[in-house]
Amino acid sequence: QVQLVESGGGLVQAGGSLRLSCVASGSIFSINAMGWYRQAPGKQRELVARIGSAGTTTYADSTEGRFTISRDNTKNTVYLQMDNMKPEDTAVYYCNAIVETYSRKGNYWGQGTQVTVSS
Repeated sequence: QVQLVESGGGLVQAGGSLRLSCVASGSIFSINAMGWYRQAPGKQRELVARIGSAGTTTYADSTEGRFTISRDNTKNTVYLQMDNMKPEDTAVYYCNAIVETYSRKGNYWGQGTQVTVSS
């Protein structure tokens, strides 16, 4: 079994910053891509940023230049530094990882962490 646990969400004013963390644990052999997605009320879940095992990054147009994704492979952890935040960044943020265990390869999700940006 693999678990993803997010932390770092909360309330911030527009223009402020937050840093999210997500730790993967369990019977992990290797972790491929890791990423962050978000879902606002009444909207579909959307990609925020993704990072490959070698460090290649992909960002949504709405977050590029303001958000930075990084990972520490020694700690099975992915981070999302969010700067110059806007009210439209308000959403539940979910961690995602493609994980190979000793028996299978699967797509795993965290439980989500609320991020609220006030205007």
